[in-house]
Amino acid sequence: MKNKHRKFKRNYIFTYTLLLLGTAIMQFGQANIVYRLTFDYNLTLTGDTIPAITDTLPIHRTDSLTGNIVPDSIKTDSIAKIKVDTFHVKMSKDSIDAPVQYEAKDSMVLDVSAKKLYLYGETKVQYKDIDLKAPEIVFDQETNIVKAKMQLDTAGKVIGQASLVQGDITTVSDSLEFNFKTQKGLTHSSYFQQSELYNFAQVVKKVDARTIYAYKGRFTTCNYDTPHFAFRSKKIKYITQKMAVTGPVGVEFENVPVLPVVLPFGLFPLQQGRHSGFLPPQFTVTDRLGLGLEGLGYYKVISDNFDITTRADIYSYGSWRVNFTPTYRVRYRYNGSLNFSYQNTHQGFKGDADYAKNKSFHITWSHRMDSKARPGVNFSASVNAGSSSYTKFLPSNVIIDQSNGAGGSYSQPQSFANQLSSSISYQKSWIGKPYNLSINLNHNQNNNTSVVNLNLPDINFNVNTLYPFQPLEMAGSGKWYYKLGIGYTGSARGMTSFVDTTFTFKQMIDTFQWGAQHNIPISLALPQLGAIQISPGFGFQERWYSQRLFRTWNDQTKKVDSTISKGFYTARDISMSVSFSTAMYGTLNMKNKDARIQAIRHVMRPQMSVGYKPDLSKTYYLNTQTDTSGRKRMLSQYDGGVYGSFGYGESGSIGFGIDNFVEMKVREKPDSTREQEGDGLKKVKLIDGFGISGSYNLLADSFKLSTFSVYARSTLFDKINITASTAIDPYVVDTLGFRINKYAWQDGKFSLGRITNGSLSVSTSFKSKEKNKDKKEDDRQQYDNYDNLTADEMDAQMDYIRRNPSEFVDFNIPWSVNLSYSLSFSKILRRDYSGFDTRFTSSMQFNGDFSLTEKWKIGANGYFDFQTLKIPSFSMFVSRDMHCWQMSINVTPFGLWRSFNISLNPKSGMLRDLRINRTRTFRNN
Repeated sequence: MKNKHRKFKRNYIFTYTLLLLGTAIMQFGQANIVYRLTFDYNLTLTGDTIPAITDTLPIHRTDSLTGNIVPDSIKTDSIAKIKVDTFHVKMSKDSIDAPVQYEAKDSMVLDVSAKKLYLYGETKVQYKDIDLKAPEIVFDQETNIVKAKMQLDTAGKVIGQASLVQGDITTVSDSLEFNFKTQKGLTHSSYFQQSELYNFAQVVKKVDARTIYAYKGRFTTCNYDTPHFAFRSKKIKYITQKMAVTGPVGVEFENVPVLPVVLPFGLFPLQQGRHSGFLPPQFTVTDRLGLGLEGLGYYKVISDNFDITTRADIYSYGSWRVNFTPTYRVRYRYNGSLNFSYQNTHQGFKGDADYAKNKSFHITWSHRMDSKARPGVNFSASVNAGSSSYTKFLPSNVIIDQSNGAGGSYSQPQSFANQLSSSISYQKSWIGKPYNLSINLNHNQNNNTSVVNLNLPDINFNVNTLYPFQPLEMAGSGKWYYKLGIGYTGSARGMTSFVDTTFTFKQMIDTFQWGAQHNIPISLALPQLGAIQISPGFGFQERWYSQRLFRTWNDQTKKVDSTISKGFYTARDISMSVSFSTAMYGTLNMKNKDARIQAIRHVMRPQMSVGYKPDLSKTYYLNTQTDTSGRKRMLSQYDGGVYGSFGYGESGSIGFGIDNFVEMKVREKPDSTREQEGDGLKKVKLIDGFGISGSYNLLADSFKLSTFSVYARSTLFDKINITASTAIDPYVVDTLGFRINKYAWQDGKFSLGRITNGSLSVSTSFKSKEKNKDKKEDDRQQYDNYDNLTADEMDAQMDYIRRNPSEFVDFNIPWSVNLSYSLSFSKILRRDYSGFDTRFTSSMQFNGDFSLTEKWKIGANGYFDFQTLKIPSFSMFVSRDMHCWQMSINVTPFGLWRSFNISLNPKSGMLRDLRINRTRTFRNN
């Protein structure tokens, strides 16, 4: 029994020792600090604290505080309880509410009496979102203040500084003091970043989580240690993610202050994304409008889903313009923007011979709907309309660069945009159903002729091909008639035309006409007959018209008179056909295995069709005299209708055509950078497509052979894209250009016919190899803030880039050249039927740039008209990359608009409007 009592005594002493150690640790660690230390205590308890009791049974209990097993004693006739002392730990009211984690590479010293912890050598302290690193850190547990300072080597060189990271703000200082409890701090010689601003101050005081005061500070958007430029102020207040407010502020370049340029105070926005504010203007000079301020306005954020930009232009000769641009957005549903501009233009002075006054407007609207908002439904709008005279009197373009949320600048004139068009579309597809609906409103206008055409509405309803004989569950290919399909396409359209300068509602109603069209195709996909694919088809069409056009020859006026009859009229057409198609392959392999060209492969796809169409249109075709020679033409009463007229006469035609594709396999050079096949061979396309098609009408009484359509496509050397097409008429013509029923190869002549129209397009681009393919875009991206751009704002930004290429040049590519040539011609029948006119266009577009040095780049773009031997449009630029600044010079020496622009501005989006700009614009008469 005595041994049992001694064992119990030793256990109790061990338990009590642990309790004392735990109490000492918790008394010092009231702030819940996690200490990585090792304690070694030797405690000795003397004297019996529990009297010996005989005849007891040991029972084990677990202490609620220590978790140790404590024996208890029970008498034979009663139970004796042993009381164990416990400690009640109370948290101090001034303790911090989260653990502090720390580490040090060199050493740690704990001063228990002073309640301080010293860390040395690459130390690190973490508390909530605060991360502190420094060569030396002292933490005072009683005041909750942590102090950190930098370290110098024996030569006085800085080998480490104090770095404090809290949230998205990083502060690097020579020394700092920070209170974990109050979140206040004081730093000396500190660098920190707020939004796009890089800041330095001799003394920085943080009073709360959002407010920072700086004494003798400097801030800039240049990320160099010694910035190229900076703003310097004695007193600065930073409000995180909102703004920076300064006292008197001056500008310095390369640490040299610009003494005359001192502002009494400064406000610099730090808020990311959209925020309300004034938009600064640009100063400009034009020869017709005088001095002007362009772009003065205000941007207002009404809600998260809606904002509006208001701008105004004012000129010294009396002209002015206002521009309203509201934008709206609902995430995952839709977004859009509206731009309305109204201008009152005075060119020159009253009384001058060239004085002109004009009032005009322009409106654009863009709307996009998220495809996931309502599956199967889509609504979109792209409206670009206005007065035809708007761009003629426009001194500069109204399109605004909204890349920074609301700010921007006006770009160069766009009077070359003589064609305006708009489209509003609603589309619906019934999920699980074979039909769909689309409703469109379209608009187009010509600013030269002032003619406006409207299509309202344009309705289309389609039923996908149905297979009525095909069972719901089919195994294998099935019967041949399972592939018999029938579909439906219906459309209706209303259209009107008017001249906007003389617009009246009566004119619009008088010219309004409508029409409808129904098309029912029936097709059958038969199994292949060997290598030949056979596809029969049948089609029925019906068209509805709202008017008929009657034309008669007037002997007195010697011209064709036209009259229009309003009403409801119909016309029908039936066609049936059978087409045959196949493909043939041929390969020429070279015998010499070491030759550069190893094989040439030719693919030929011939096709033929037989079709029949009865003459259901003879009732509304009239043989009408069209000129003084008595020549007559079959003219339809439905010419000029919404959907046009069906072809005249019965047709039993045989169609034919052939398409060719040629490529070769060559052996690559050892130094080639292109992908190689396993045997070192590559495929090179010689002809992407070359073919001819036509038809022969067996039932026609004249002109049985149709015109031949010829086309060709190729990409030479993977660099030069060539596309060509033409139409060849096999019949000869008279002196006025009208066809005669006589082939061109008759009378012993060798001729395939006349070329009536054609087009040719050649384009290529060349550029040097990039100097550094692994170049990162971080330096450029830090100046751009596109986080909250809508699709419309991004389109506006891309338009601004296209119009101001010198501000967005790629200095990583030493040079690049893009060339494209286009040629087209066609024969057009004159309105009085007296003959044909040939319309011919030929032009070359070019653009390119090259780097004089790593920082200098020049470039030009424009096009040359071979018909007039003039250059209607040409502009050139010179750009200088100055790290955090950009200088650009844009010059348009000739054309409808002549202008030059010199701009020097920071790259940062925050300071985009802080630019030195000089613009002059001249309009040729």
